[in-house]
Amino acid sequence: MFDAPLDTWYVWLGLGLVSVAVAGTALSLPTAAPPSPGPVADAIDEVASSPGSARARVTLSASRIRLAPRELALRSDGGTARARFAFGPVTPVDSGPLARVLHGRPPASAFPSKTAFRDALRAARRESPRWRPAPDGLTARRVRWGDVDATLVG
Repeated sequence: MFDAPLDTWYVWLGLGLVSVAVAGTALSLPTAAPPSPGPVADAIDEVASSPGSARARVTLSASRIRLAPRELALRSDGGTARARFAFGPVTPVDSGPLARVLHGRPPASAFPSKTAFRDALRAARRESPRWRPAPDGLTARRVRWGDVDATLVG
């Protein structure tokens, strides 16, 4: 007398809607964990805090990256994760003379003067960070030219 009649249409419709909602929730969950930016930020901090010139290359396990002077963000199918640099600011590098210095050339061979080098560093730090496809690895290099000291990352 108090049973739900299983032959009525609204019981089957409700059961179908609940099944679709549960399946949709299960399928929308991420299939992987977000990338871990901590080890990448730690490697960059190690280069930035070194007493002399230093260099490091770190592999990335993310599909997108956003590099700012004080923060690194990585994104993948599992989500987005961020890490702040303890020894910043760093100088994000894309291309041009700073990229040549990042990859091993001395600043004196890429820039006409220390002032031009300092201006390029300031301009690179002022650029607005944006999401871009993540490379396989990220290179960090600490460079000094007289009183101009910088950690380049790209």
